Amino acid sequence: MAKVLVLGGSGFVGRALCEKLVDRLGGADSRILVPSRRPAGVKQLWTLPTVEVVRADVHDDVALARLVDGCDAVVNLVAILHGSEADFDRVHVQLPRRLAQACATAHVNRVVHVSALRADAQAPSRYLRSKAAGEAALASKALDLTILRPSVIFGEGDRFLNLFAGLQTVFPVMPLAGADAKFQPVWVEDVAAAIVRCLDDRTTIAQVFECCGPEVYTLKQLVRLAGRCSGHSRPVIELPSALGRLQAGLMEWLPGGPLMSRDNLDSMRIDSVAGGELPGLSRLGIQAAAVEAIAPLYLGHEQGPGRLDAWRAASHRR
Repeated sequence: MAKVLVLGGSGFVGRALCEKLVDRLGGADSRILVPSRRPAGVKQLWTLPTVEVVRADVHDDVALARLVDGCDAVVNLVAILHGSEADFDRVHVQLPRRLAQACATAHVNRVVHVSALRADAQAPSRYLRSKAAGEAALASKALDLTILRPSVIFGEGDRFLNLFAGLQTVFPVMPLAGADAKFQPVWVEDVAAAIVRCLDDRTTIAQVFECCGPEVYTLKQLVRLAGRCSGHSRPVIELPSALGRLQAGLMEWLPGGPLMSRDNLDSMRIDSVAGGELPGLSRLGIQAAAVEAIAPLYLGHEQGPGRLDAWRAASHRR
């Protein structure tokens, strides 16, 4: 591969992936193309050799066709966590559909698409249903497609453990909806490594891989872990379903973007854990890192309510 297009390359997973692609591709002739509507906001990528950040709107058909043309492979990481039905459809369904068409027209066959664990057309949330529809849209064309389905992704700069660590620096107790929901957190570096392995290994074509860490946790356990690692452990109060939905509904209206939504709660009605029927990271030769080994290395570096500003800004990054 000499030229790889990374849609969503300026995001959390994208930055980790670009660093690994630079190491993997090497050479002055390789090119990693990262489109962004605000190139000035992705300075972290500017210093990476062979990474080219270009101003482009991937939701524009003409711009997308121009980006895809001449590429050897495309990785799609574009996703949102919150939004209306129309928002999820635009990002998770229409973009993959238009990407599939652009790839077919340009004769670019190799695509790696990052979806979500438990994506299903009958899932209880808009997020998971739209992720399933996006997978189907890409599969509708004769592409060399590999799909990755991660559980919640953690790592430095995440919007999950950092969120709960930061909230515990501000509030004396943690009222928590969906406390018993189960997750199998996966390190962002392991997800990035999995994408690179899939690009390298053509036997992964037409396969779906579940990307999960080695352990299963309830949301309550992860919140407590985030508090311990940041040095601000607070009592966790489990909210009943009705009160939890009320809390999530109010949080949808926070200035700067929601920290939690009712659709998030709907997603948590299905445990985000490996089902065992699909290959996982071990099939790609990756020994997944445990969250207890990684989270203490990055949580707690910044303290105080000012951390909330970064999360609110990050909610608009993609």
